[in-house]
Amino acid sequence: MAVTLHDYEEVVGSEVMDEIRTVASHVRHKSLQNINSTPVGGGVAEILTRMIPLLRELGVDASWDVIKGDEAFFNVTKSFHNALHGDDESISEKMLEVYRENTDANLRDMNFTGDVVMIHDPQPAGLILRKPEIGRQWIWRCHIDVSRPDLITWNFLKPYVEQYDAAIFSMPDFAQQLPISQYMIAPSIDPLSDKNKDLDQACVQKVLDGFGLNPERPILTQISRFDRLKDPLGVIRAYQLIKRHCDCQLILAGGAADDDPEGKEVLREVEEAAVDDADIHVLLLPPFSDLEINALVRGSTIVFQKSIKEGFGLTVSEALWKGKPVIGGAVGGIKLQIINGVTGFLVHSPEGAANRAVELLQNPDLRQKLGENGRRHVKENFLITRHVKDYMLLMLALDYPADRIVQLTAA
Repeated sequence: MAVTLHDYEEVVGSEVMDEIRTVASHVRHKSLQNINSTPVGGGVAEILTRMIPLLRELGVDASWDVIKGDEAFFNVTKSFHNALHGDDESISEKMLEVYRENTDANLRDMNFTGDVVMIHDPQPAGLILRKPEIGRQWIWRCHIDVSRPDLITWNFLKPYVEQYDAAIFSMPDFAQQLPISQYMIAPSIDPLSDKNKDLDQACVQKVLDGFGLNPERPILTQISRFDRLKDPLGVIRAYQLIKRHCDCQLILAGGAADDDPEGKEVLREVEEAAVDDADIHVLLLPPFSDLEINALVRGSTIVFQKSIKEGFGLTVSEALWKGKPVIGGAVGGIKLQIINGVTGFLVHSPEGAANRAVELLQNPDLRQKLGENGRRHVKENFLITRHVKDYMLLMLALDYPADRIVQLTAA
């Protein structure tokens, strides 16, 4: 059964939903077109899947299109992704030319329909070249950590970004020196999606049984793409240290994304590191395994997101929403979600993660308190209802570039 705005009222309250409807009444005359690089896999696709129907129910003509790209293009943009996170990547002129050629092909094929065109991340950023011809209002939405980017890559992308009317970053640390307006809008989770909705214990038990997990023993879990920046090998190292003190099992679960060609190689490395330990469960989940992921997290004792770099890390909010204590890398958007010692713990190494996990495993009251705080923190800051309102407010702000205050009244 389809989820409606009324269903969210039971989660966030009628006052919040009234505010959202008021904002929507001022932007219903505009259409919003989202463009990204993949329809499945990763947080952007997940957010848009849930957001587009809500915007439409609010009366905003929202749509979503995906660019095309071959293997060579996605190899290049994966290198861009790593380089923008500050990794040491060799970006050649040939790679830049592959990006330009793919951009040209998408400029020929893409039908631009929105009054407001929101381009997500570096892969389709070059589509801004169409703006002088067709006009419209253009927003570049950056979901990754560009606080310390590789300068060759950033200086290549920056001339594209500077042509937009505005840029959105997930936190202030990611802002850049740009001649356009910049906004901070954190990503969000949908509390009513299959990945986050309430599940009964029988459903959780069935999933754990299906993957050979023993719910009577502590379960440590990290849900994420198999990506070196998510540090799955570091999680295995932490688990090995934890097991010297506490009995436990480890789940490393994730899926693949069309725009992440490195995933297979990283998965192979993880499987090799886990091969001699039957308590390490490496799960490559197919698309739309949301209920299984939901159950795995709900059946877990502690959730990790031990990223080395991170744009946001929706898996953190997903776990906090389920009342689970989270141990995360002290990087990027994880620092917005984990208030150290309040909603979880921030760490800098496998040893630090192991120490905190042992502390939590030995203190169930602390686990419960952190879980309660975490759910409250997500409700107040990282639900899709807030995200929808922020996007509509930005659409409105584009119409009033010189005004610092805009008075809204219910339509």
